[in-house]
Amino acid sequence: MTSSVEEIAEIRDSVRKLCAKYGEDYWLELDRKGGFPTEFVSELTTSGFLTVLIPEEYGGSGLGVLEGAAVMEEICRSGAHAGACHAQMYVMGSVLRHGSEAQKRRYLPAIAAGELRLQTFGVTEPTTGTNTTSLKTTATRDGDDYLINGQKVWISRIEHSDLMVLLARTTPADQVAKKTQGLSAFLIDLREAVGNGLEIRPIESMINHHSCELFFDNLRIGADTLLGKEGEGFKVILDGMNAERILIASECVGDGRYFIDKAVSYANERVVFDRPIGMNQGVQFPIARSYTEVEAAALMVDKAARMFDAGEPCGAEANMAKMLASEASWKAGDVCMQTHGGFAFAKEYHIERKFRETRLYQIAPISTNLILSFVGEHVLGMPRSF
Repeated sequence: MTSSVEEIAEIRDSVRKLCAKYGEDYWLELDRKGGFPTEFVSELTTSGFLTVLIPEEYGGSGLGVLEGAAVMEEICRSGAHAGACHAQMYVMGSVLRHGSEAQKRRYLPAIAAGELRLQTFGVTEPTTGTNTTSLKTTATRDGDDYLINGQKVWISRIEHSDLMVLLARTTPADQVAKKTQGLSAFLIDLREAVGNGLEIRPIESMINHHSCELFFDNLRIGADTLLGKEGEGFKVILDGMNAERILIASECVGDGRYFIDKAVSYANERVVFDRPIGMNQGVQFPIARSYTEVEAAALMVDKAARMFDAGEPCGAEANMAKMLASEASWKAGDVCMQTHGGFAFAKEYHIERKFRETRLYQIAPISTNLILSFVGEHVLGMPRSF
């Protein structure tokens, strides 16, 4: 059941109050040393904000993506980096829709209580980024087990997670009628896997996103880790991906509103030539334009979230929301940088960190060009472009 406007406003207010306990200097220090916000994520979890999608019978709040999007947006608008915790929400969609009752009862209550962390999604590979159906990691049946072999890259937060949803090929691509067939999803306990066939190597990157490269060498997992049916893992992943697109889009809206808040405040306070710089149309108009673009993107995010929660097909809306919001947040960041001038480059102003963080979302979890090709082919009916 969708929350009322008043209830969502209450969620937003509660998230803001929690985030206020972790000021921007907290995130600055983590960014400097590549640290993980363990205390922040723990409090978000125990306060129920990261478990809103888990049904009440499993210890969660039983809410929807609409409420989850409100949480993610407010985290980003506060100046925090939601990339440290957002996966627990969108990965949950795969488990909720495709997990067996035994899997749900085994894992969901512990996740809701903060005893287990589900923070990572193993899909991307070095040679198969957005071309998911061509992935090369294999899961070969061996009695009551599967043996996993292959490699993944840009897998975030795996060092800070207990569980991972992994996509691997169980039937060779040349033995299936459609390339989306023969892929299977698994819910893997990382505490047992690391050092027993799974090696993790951190990747230094532009932002503090805790991304890693994974190497699988005959990792043995039980058949009971299969999420959904064998060979139908692409459907499992797609369910999680639509939620992922919407939640990431909501974070971009939060980033955009953060940048606009900062730009407006500085434009009103900064005096040059005996007048606040916000009086100058060259400063004022770009901020106003960014504001309208972010607000328009927010409406698409709201539409996509409501469709998802209603069980309606929303692939197009989820993708468009993510594209519009990621572009709006990046533009707002650029305007904020320009408004602050040289001070924007000083870390103490926090803008350059957020500027780097929001840039990611035009590339991941899906690139803007792939969204455009999806809309062109599947929405507008034009020929496949690749």
